[in-house]
Amino acid sequence: MLSRATINHWLCEHDPRRLEELWAEADRTRSAWVGDAVHLRGLIEVSNHCVRACHYCGIRAENAGVTRYRLTHEQVMTAARAALAFGCGTVVLQAGEDRGLSAGAVAAMIRGIKALGDIAVTLSLGERSDVEFAQWRAAGADRYLLRIETSNETLYRAVHPPRGRQPSERKAMLARLRALGYAIGSGVLVGLPGQTWSDLADDIVFLEERALDMIGVGPFIAHPATPLGAQPAEAGGTEQVPADELTTCKVMALARLACPWANIPSTTALSALDPERGRESGLKRGANVVMPNFTPLPYRAFYEIYPGKAACGDEPDRVAERLKDRITRLGRPIAAGRGDAVRPVESAPVCA
Repeated sequence: MLSRATINHWLCEHDPRRLEELWAEADRTRSAWVGDAVHLRGLIEVSNHCVRACHYCGIRAENAGVTRYRLTHEQVMTAARAALAFGCGTVVLQAGEDRGLSAGAVAAMIRGIKALGDIAVTLSLGERSDVEFAQWRAAGADRYLLRIETSNETLYRAVHPPRGRQPSERKAMLARLRALGYAIGSGVLVGLPGQTWSDLADDIVFLEERALDMIGVGPFIAHPATPLGAQPAEAGGTEQVPADELTTCKVMALARLACPWANIPSTTALSALDPERGRESGLKRGANVVMPNFTPLPYRAFYEIYPGKAACGDEPDRVAERLKDRITRLGRPIAAGRGDAVRPVESAPVCA
C-alpha cells in the first residue's frame, strides 16, 4: 500500500533525475504484474447526446453548436467487426449520458458484439439505473467505466451540476456495479480548476482503496464552447495542480503502484498535449492499454469533448495501424486476448 508520505513526495518532486526513479518503478511494476504486451481496446463513440451540463465538456447539453448523432445498431456492429479484425480484445461502447440510448438498444449491441467471438465489452455510458446496469450485465457486458474525475465532492459539484434534483452518486454506483459482477474502472482529471495537491493525493488513495480493475488518468482540457473553456485560466497559486503532461504522468505512475494489476490506458488526452510523444510517455510510465478509435469517420469530429480530441481526419483503420506501429517501435508487443485484470484476493475493495 502506498503511504500518503510517498504519494506527496512524488507529487511534489520536480527533479527529472529523481523522477526517473518513479518512471522506472512504475514500468517495472507494470511489467511484473500485467506484462509487456499492450492491450488494444476498440473505442466506439455510440452517441454524443448528453443530459449533463459539465462545465468543461464539449458535448454538454447546453452546447447548441454540437451536431448530435446516435449510431445505429448496424453502424456499431460494423465498427465492432473492424475492431475485432484489427486485433482488439475489447470493444468499448462510450457515449454521453444519453436518455435516448435505450437500455434495450444497448443490450442488443452487447449481445451482437459478444456473438462475434471471445471479446470483452466495456461500457462507459455515465450514470444509469441499477435496473439498466443489471440488464446490460445479463446481456454479457464485462466491465463498466465510471470516472469520478475528483474524489473531492465539493470540487466535483462545482464543475458537474446535478441532473435536476438528482445528486451524483458515482462512488456508491461503483460499489453496486462490482456487486453485479462487473469489472469496474474509474479515473481522475489532473488540474481541475480549484484542485489542490492534497485533493490529488486523496484521488490516488481513493483509487487504491477501491482496488479498481481499470484506471483512467488524464489532464484537464476544457472545450472552448464551455463555461470553463470560455474564460481565461486564473492563476491558482502554489496549491493549484497544473493540467500538464508531467503531473498527469506522475498520477498515472502512482496509480500503477497503487493498483499494480489494473489496466491503465495511455490516453488520447496525453496525445493532445504532446502529439509526438504523449502516447509513448504514458506507456513508459505505467500504462498497458491503448484505445484506437473505430467510431465511423463522419461522426468522430462530433464527439469533441475537448479540443484536439478528434483532430485526425484519417480513416479509423489507418489511424489504428499507425498507433500499432508506434507501440512496436517502443519494443512492446501487441497483446492477444481480452486482457482481463486479475486482482489478488487480498485486495478486497472498500465499498462506499
